[in-house]
Amino acid sequence: MTENTSPSGSASRPGDGPRTVVVTGAGTGIGRATARAFAANGSHVIAVGRRAEPLREAAAEPGSGTITPVSADITAPHAPDRIVEAALQATGRLDVLVNNAAVVGDESLGGYTPAGIEWQLTTNLTAPVLLTQAALPALRTAPAGGVILNVSTALGQRAWPGNSLYAATKGALEVLTRGWAVDLAADGIRVAAVAPGAIDTPIGEHRGLDAERRAALRKWQIGHTPLGRVGRPEEVASVLVQLASDKAAFVTGVVLPVDGGAVVA
Repeated sequence: MTENTSPSGSASRPGDGPRTVVVTGAGTGIGRATARAFAANGSHVIAVGRRAEPLREAAAEPGSGTITPVSADITAPHAPDRIVEAALQATGRLDVLVNNAAVVGDESLGGYTPAGIEWQLTTNLTAPVLLTQAALPALRTAPAGGVILNVSTALGQRAWPGNSLYAATKGALEVLTRGWAVDLAADGIRVAAVAPGAIDTPIGEHRGLDAERRAALRKWQIGHTPLGRVGRPEEVASVLVQLASDKAAFVTGVVLPVDGGAVVA
């Protein structure tokens, strides 16, 4: 096998073969771009999402590389074991886990319900913890060292209207990122996170916002982003690929904003 000489160096080392990368929430937005970026770089990607069709579309896109769609709800019982088993069955290994899947509600304090709180906590926090736990045995044996990448949000560091519960779940994921980095260093596993700001994804539609509210939200976001625009999912994906690469072998415990300067403005 020819050694990977791509700038990121994330796909393989000599004799190791391509890395296997699990990406959750891979059907749309940042997850889809991340699955495609890792696959284009030579990794075998296990693309996980609730809906089968978007996953198949991502896998079939030209230049996508090797993507294996796995339709699964990460909050379902036994889903973590099933996802890890899918990776091991496909390639016999698991090198990188990207915890990207998340949900955001449209409620604010005064309108929360127990069910709405549980929905966000379970999807954004409990599910990534349980999936990471299930992946640990395989990550510990990754030839180049395992990598766990969590997708947080710039909202964890700077409040944006109507997103406090979502931000709280992501803030907790950032605490876990730092804690896991310390706990797993002796196992050769690195842990890092990215904190995207305003990114061009379907999250507004998923929240049930109509076109007028989405436009108002975008205007507000751009006004609070020094670079004066929303980001592209591919810009977040490229950072994730770099964090997983050998070039970042001395990077762990970091939460890296990818937000056009929003958290420092």
